[in-house]
Amino acid sequence: MKLIVGLGNPDLKYKNTRHNAGFIALDYIKSNSSSDFKFDNFILDKSSKSKISKGLFNTKKILLVKPQTYMNNSGFSVEKLINYYKLSPENDLIVIYDDIDLFLGNLKIKGRSSGGHKGMQSIIDALKTNNILRIRIGILGKEKDKISNIASYVLQDFNKLEKIKLENSFKEAYSLIKDFIIK
Repeated sequence: MKLIVGLGNPDLKYKNTRHNAGFIALDYIKSNSSSDFKFDNFILDKSSKSKISKGLFNTKKILLVKPQTYMNNSGFSVEKLINYYKLSPENDLIVIYDDIDLFLGNLKIKGRSSGGHKGMQSIIDALKTNNILRIRIGILGKEKDKISNIASYVLQDFNKLEKIKLENSFKEAYSLIKDFIIK
């Protein structure tokens, strides 16, 4: 089994914000899955405080996971699922989240720290390892020094042109996830 965790905030007001790029990526994957990679609807799992969509890729079970604990406490949900299914964070987990240090639509695959991302840090702390595969999605739509309030900026919705650009990065992330699952 593989866990693909997207990070975001659960309230409807955050649905299309930059900080919810991980949730948006999972929605893209679910809605664009093919016959060999199909997912059920997201259902709330109360014990892990997550919305989970179950799927199969060939014969491998896959869970798309959206923690509902808010970004900064994502580690709670991920730890519960890793322990319940007896999975290895290093081999069975991939985390997708926003990165304010990357320009819009750019992806970065590796990382050895949270890079200041509190949701990723929560997962690192909960699992007691930073050896976790991650896909960071760039959300920076303008020069960073032109942003007066970073916290406010990451909670802004993407505009239409930005959504189009993001779709290309979601396609690339989808391909990377398939490669991860095949291994």
